[in-house]
Amino acid sequence: MPESPRSELPIFELPLALVPAERVPLHIFERRYRLMIADCIERDAPFGIVLRDEDGARSVGCTALVADVVERHEDGRMDIVVRGESPFRVLERHQAPEWPAATVEMIAVDDSTTGLDAELGQARTAFAELLEAVGADPDRASASESAYPIAAQVEMPAVDKQLLLEEPEEGERLQALAGSLRRLLTGLRNARRDAERARSNGHKPGTIPKLD
Repeated sequence: MPESPRSELPIFELPLALVPAERVPLHIFERRYRLMIADCIERDAPFGIVLRDEDGARSVGCTALVADVVERHEDGRMDIVVRGESPFRVLERHQAPEWPAATVEMIAVDDSTTGLDAELGQARTAFAELLEAVGADPDRASASESAYPIAAQVEMPAVDKQLLLEEPEEGERLQALAGSLRRLLTGLRNARRDAERARSNGHKPGTIPKLD
């Protein structure tokens, strides 16, 4: 098996996990990251986004390209939109002269769903139910052919998207994705139920609430 390509990549640690094809808005304000993004824009080059949370910085991230510069502020800050490209694994971190960087190896993604009809069907069904619950067109789910294009359209917990990045098997990615989507749907339904209960003071109209 050939070795995965290795390269040096500017690294941006954030409290989010980016997946391929996902578009995310970012507000760039720290000087070293303003320099990093400006350089990437000038060279039309990618940088790496790595999830950092209470467990520290992860070793698997996703490359990002600047898809749009929404606004450049007079003080140098920028509002941009980035697009996720390819997963990578950090081999060695180091501080480049102007911004954080790392030696990384790209992770080849096999997203073939041949023989995964059941797993893909479960993910599509969960996605369609979530779309319908938020008033979107559930037919969008049928156009998604693998896990990443679905995950790219959903605001999922960072740890759930990180799991997708770290999972090498498409079948496992689809199962993990379906589970995350079902949890989101359950959370949405529970939130709506609780809101309805709050509006009715916890009891149905015309009934007397039980007093302790």
